[in-house]
Amino acid sequence: MAQPSRYTIVGAGHGGKTMAAHLALMGKEVTLYNRTSSHVEVIRKRRGIELESYADGPHGFGQLAQVTSDMKEALQDAQVIMLVVPSSAHADLAKVMAPHLKNGQVILLNPGRTCGAIEFDMVARREGCQAKYVLAEAETLIYASRSDGPAQARIFRIKEAVPLAALPATQTHIVLEAIQDVYPQFIDGVNVLHTGLNNMGAIFHPALTILNAGRIESTHGDFEFYIDGATPSVVIVLEALDRERVTVASAVGIRARNALEWLKMAYDVEGETLYEAIQNQSGYYGIKAPSTLAHRYIFEDIPMSLLPIASLGMQYGISVRAMDSIIRLACIIHRTDYHRRGRTVEKLGISELNVEELTRYVNEGILER
Repeated sequence: MAQPSRYTIVGAGHGGKTMAAHLALMGKEVTLYNRTSSHVEVIRKRRGIELESYADGPHGFGQLAQVTSDMKEALQDAQVIMLVVPSSAHADLAKVMAPHLKNGQVILLNPGRTCGAIEFDMVARREGCQAKYVLAEAETLIYASRSDGPAQARIFRIKEAVPLAALPATQTHIVLEAIQDVYPQFIDGVNVLHTGLNNMGAIFHPALTILNAGRIESTHGDFEFYIDGATPSVVIVLEALDRERVTVASAVGIRARNALEWLKMAYDVEGETLYEAIQNQSGYYGIKAPSTLAHRYIFEDIPMSLLPIASLGMQYGISVRAMDSIIRLACIIHRTDYHRRGRTVEKLGISELNVEELTRYVNEGILER
């Protein structure tokens, strides 16, 4: 098949700017969308983004075809649409994008967190979108990157393998074929339950932040998040959360990687215990804790990652007491109800599905409700 040449990147944060510049350097015609026009004004004036990188990594000036805050304009000619935004924005973007989506467009959530593609599709269809698009989600963001300025981005690392799954899974090959010339790192992630339930950020980020709340507030995050924050007792909680996640996955027919296996796969790190493995992960050294509890590790990872896993668990009779305790503490600390704001099986429209029906939905797109 002919490789798509026209990409639209939705979101001009760290990852969005990096992806836009990188794709432009790879010869693609790139449109960058951001809802706040002033945030991309310098990029618009320069007509591109300066990308820096690790040794031998992609670098240079990525010239963009268009920079806009008009969604209709952004999607008009797009063949591949990359959403590179916090997962808490997926539902709102689905509403805004729904009237402008076209048949055959590929939409990829980078990443989906947990149930991102299910939520996006449900909202877009509810808004009356009839387009036959191809929707997928990545298990994680392919880049480790940051924004060095208003029109500058830097890549620290490009992951070697990133699972990806379409909704339904029968369309995953379409997405992989469409982007293989620019992102051969993406691999078949089986289905969106696999990508969502292997979301390790759901286990590490919220609990580490909440259990170090006093230290974060007293030091403004001036300690090493994983090395100092993941003390033996804190890791016992992480292990309990991880056991619940793996059990929830098993209840829906998925053999999820546990935290030790994930650290081995992602970083080639081993240890007799999870505590040992975290301490042995050299990449964690130097990573500071959040400077405040008003951080995405809570306000994004609780409602969009941990809550949907817990909600699936409760639907299928799995005890998720450890997850529930972290979610409740987050609600108290932030004085909000993340059950109202987050992805629950009720809000996702899958609360009436048994395991067989849920599997048929994510694999074949057959939704019985």
